[in-house]
Amino acid sequence: MKNEWELKKLFVEIGRRIWERNYVASNDGNLTVRLNDHEILTTPTGISKGFMTTDMIIKVDYSGKVISGNSNYRPSSEVKMHLDVYKERPDINSVVHAHPPYATSFAVAGIPLDKCVLPEAIIVIGAVPIAKYGLPSTDELPDMIRPHIKTSDAILLENHGALTLGTDLLNAYHKMETLEHTANIVWKAIQLGNLNVMNEGDRDRLMTLREKFNLTGKILTCDSTPMPNKDHTVGNSDSGCKTNNAIDDDTIRKITQSVISKLNL
Repeated sequence: MKNEWELKKLFVEIGRRIWERNYVASNDGNLTVRLNDHEILTTPTGISKGFMTTDMIIKVDYSGKVISGNSNYRPSSEVKMHLDVYKERPDINSVVHAHPPYATSFAVAGIPLDKCVLPEAIIVIGAVPIAKYGLPSTDELPDMIRPHIKTSDAILLENHGALTLGTDLLNAYHKMETLEHTANIVWKAIQLGNLNVMNEGDRDRLMTLREKFNLTGKILTCDSTPMPNKDHTVGNSDSGCKTNNAIDDDTIRKITQSVISKLNL
């Protein structure tokens, strides 16, 4: 276990990483680490995570009351959410909250990242659920994530962002990286027209590796149900790709006429 000074330096490093990777903008996001059964380190509110210094890190108790820290800074306004995680999960020692663009896009669209797609994602974060929207900095947010805390180390927050839990700060941060990397690839596969889902057998074989790799934490088993057929398929046409048009000429003509009439042309 790192001492408090080393942890504060790591806070600064991880804050810089999530800012440089565009996981947060402006003053978004927050990090916490459990020191012991009475004390927690947290990032300050209103400070860009890319510009934090060690003197800004604040120590609070399990009620959120400040124990020590620079009087110029206040604890993160969402520390309640982190405290709830520590109360529900004794095995968790760090929480990272950020707004990574691809993962947050799925949260905004209301689409969980629960398909069996990438081996690393299957065994590290599993199926990622979406917690219902809760007003930030209020008790609503902890209330919404509570049903998911005991079963998953990665959670999407509806119309908000993402939360990852870890045995330490680096572990929690790496799960955020895995989450965003997976969301990025899933998004691009969807744009290409097909999300190839791994079958149940391959999924179950991958899950046996968790014990081999000594992976701890909680994950939900991902969904191996194949995606439905798309409107286009790869074929043997001269261009190498065959497309089944979803909109016929008559529909296009009607849409065009409607637009022209609205423009008074």
